Amino acid sequence: MIEIVAQSSIMREVLRMAERAAASDANILVTGESGAGKDALALHIHSQSRRATQPFIKIDCATLPSELLEAELFGHERGAFTGASDARPGRIEAAHKGTLVLDEIAHLARDAQAKLLRVIELREFERLGGRRTISIDARLIALTNVDLEAAVSRKSFREDLYYRLNVVHIHVPPLRERREDLPGLARDLLKTYAAKHGRRVNGLSQEALAVLKNYDFPGNVRELANTIERAVVIAAGARVESEDLPEAIRAAVLTKSHGARRRTLAEVEADYISETLAVARGNKSEAARILGISRKNLYEKIARYGTGEEGKRGNG
Repeated sequence: MIEIVAQSSIMREVLRMAERAAASDANILVTGESGAGKDALALHIHSQSRRATQPFIKIDCATLPSELLEAELFGHERGAFTGASDARPGRIEAAHKGTLVLDEIAHLARDAQAKLLRVIELREFERLGGRRTISIDARLIALTNVDLEAAVSRKSFREDLYYRLNVVHIHVPPLRERREDLPGLARDLLKTYAAKHGRRVNGLSQEALAVLKNYDFPGNVRELANTIERAVVIAAGARVESEDLPEAIRAAVLTKSHGARRRTLAEVEADYISETLAVARGNKSEAARILGISRKNLYEKIARYGTGEEGKRGNG
């Protein structure tokens, strides 16, 4: 998990709000762009709460089909559906006394939304196929990069659930709006990845840091982490030089400094995916992990941008 760095005034205010909310048991809605650090903030809230020594359970609502997601959330009894050979507790049950984090809450199907609303209101539920009512005491934190108010207007998200989740709303700003945090984040990430890969890389050159500070990072902190990990792996010396950074990032900064046409987000993302596939040696599962997206989402982006020649070397 990436540590939170709050050198910027905007992130200091985010942490102040998070720590005030952590002292209560109120439900919290954390919003922000993909990769901005919502997961890290949820863990920080848990660690500052009275539940810190209890379970921290997270489920990604975007990666599981709706029929499996309900079983993961609520658990199931033996014979509840085809393949349910044994009874199994769900994530909600596992989070008892602790914190339950629902990532990408907007992807939760309407039926599951209704069941979750009941859990929030009554603090009880039944496993799939079960009749025994189970009581639950857990703090709920919902994460999303989707405008839930707009989803409510489209009728894809329940209004009553939205208001139940949105007791405390904390917005994590994108990295481009808190550039003061970037040097500290970069240093922390460099230390982490140097240890992970057994590399004696202990710093960034001024030129490399200048490139990073002038890049907009559409993928936010997650993209910065991938960039630093790649640089640590390929660095020839004891520090990361500007040439160790992805060419797409250096080109974007050069274009920006010369006032030429700004590259579109799609162009930057396409190059970024291509470079990540190259670093992962064509292994799409590994590339998806580095990018912080599902394998299905990666395939969709490859098809959309016409990238992925690197991926033909391995299916992952």
